[in-house]
Amino acid sequence: MAAAGRAWRAAALLPPWRLRAPLRAPRRAYGPAAGGGGGGGGGGRLLLGAAFALGGGAGLYLAARHRLREHSAAELPAGSLQLTLYQYKTCPFCSKVRAFLDYHGLPYEIVEVNPIMRKEIKFSSYRKVPILLANAGSTLQLNDSSVIISAIKTYLISKRNSLEEIVSFYPPMKTVTEQGKEVFEYGNKYWLMLDEKETKRVYPAKEVRVEEMKWRKWADDWLVHLISPNVYRTPREALASFDYIVREGKFGTVEGFFAKYLGAVAMFFISKRLKKRHHLQDNVREDLYEAVNEWVKAVGKHRLFMGGNQPNLADLAVYGVLRVMEGLEAFDDMMVHTKIQPWYQRMEEVIQRAEAAV
Repeated sequence: MAAAGRAWRAAALLPPWRLRAPLRAPRRAYGPAAGGGGGGGGGGRLLLGAAFALGGGAGLYLAARHRLREHSAAELPAGSLQLTLYQYKTCPFCSKVRAFLDYHGLPYEIVEVNPIMRKEIKFSSYRKVPILLANAGSTLQLNDSSVIISAIKTYLISKRNSLEEIVSFYPPMKTVTEQGKEVFEYGNKYWLMLDEKETKRVYPAKEVRVEEMKWRKWADDWLVHLISPNVYRTPREALASFDYIVREGKFGTVEGFFAKYLGAVAMFFISKRLKKRHHLQDNVREDLYEAVNEWVKAVGKHRLFMGGNQPNLADLAVYGVLRVMEGLEAFDDMMVHTKIQPWYQRMEEVIQRAEAAV
């Protein structure tokens, strides 16, 4: 019975964003990922922590043992930036980082983190994912998806500062949540640390920079929190998710029973708690549709991407968040009931071309 309990708790931490076969053949395969956070202590706290991680990204570990695609840091030329990404495969924040690295043609090694034990990141006092280890002469640890993206983007543009100096521009600030929990925040994480000349080259007008920062923040503060309530919206969707976990995780008969039925029930009810916490509508699909169409409207009819002819950091952030739902009913519904599909397909294509060019 103890083994069954452990299996159930493990399954509850595995948010299966890609459980059904997609309606269309996937255009690309994504590397294994590691996910965020995860609570400790009893089963209830574990489940609640898992649910919050879904919005901010717990990952599929047992079912993602096989690697669809691996980026090897060893492929980088001598003296280049060598990157190792610690992640959960289906974590939206980790997916954001992968989208950024893929688009910029930066090879990286992936380490899949066990969302329960997290022994892969025992070296770090920061216990969430993504974590990026970057070696540009010496190894640096970068935390928080938006800090990672801003720091590496600054490094790629600016030749004046070392990566170590750039990372120092993003100091963590300790704050206390409403629940009394101490957390670290990065107040300037959406800024690129560029001089005036570099800024004008990247952002021809001030409005361009303001727009990009606004929508990067929107992806983190709002879009991410629509994922979990939509994926576990109904008992049927939750049960289908956990059926996949049991099959792919190779649980025993008793373990599989608890993982499938208790895990699905628990995550269904916890998704309702998340729905209340984020003040979502009774039909959470409507919130997803409204958010996605708001994004499409912001991009406009006369731009391929928010960045113009090429994606900017806001495009990459939104795409990274949304793609974790691929293969699920929520993703298919979004494609049918919103105007996102043309932009989304352009994003797939441009990232695929960038990867092929490496």
